[in-house]
Amino acid sequence: MTNLPNLLTLARIAAIPVIVASFYFSGEGARWLACVLFVAASVTDFFDGYLARRLGSTSAIGRFLDPIADKLLVAAVLLLLAAFGGLTPGGVVAALAILLREVLVAGLREHLAEMKVGLPVSRLAKWKTAVQLAALTLLLIASALPMRPWLQYLGEGCLWLAALLTVVTGWDYLRVGVRQMRGAH
Repeated sequence: MTNLPNLLTLARIAAIPVIVASFYFSGEGARWLACVLFVAASVTDFFDGYLARRLGSTSAIGRFLDPIADKLLVAAVLLLLAAFGGLTPGGVVAALAILLREVLVAGLREHLAEMKVGLPVSRLAKWKTAVQLAALTLLLIASALPMRPWLQYLGEGCLWLAALLTVVTGWDYLRVGVRQMRGAH
């Protein structure tokens, strides 16, 4: 639990309440704090896995916590942006697609785990995550700089790209999962 990759994952989880709290304070400074913490937490998503493999310190707790930390961070920021006017109604639809896919894939992984079948992360899903994190970063910057509407448009465009990748990867995972379930009977 105390190896560096796990500590990075735990730091990502610990950043979430501070990000949430920052939305309840007015002013650009609070939004910049949310943005900086989100970017720092997003960077740990890359480094925890990289360091775990590089240092040979992969662990069961790390494999368990890492995807949960990712989903908690993304879900919290999506909901905060929606609640505090950082998304247009169309952006809320993209956010909803992302959140629903995460629930679907998490449930699918849980069911397949009971069958002792893994569902590895695809390369496209890694791209989806990168686009999603970039979109949320842009949207957080746009919330700190409301006089720059082009940032909002760019952020929501990236969010829609992430939502599209989300639907594609969710469908891929569902197909693989159903095939595994059919083969098990």
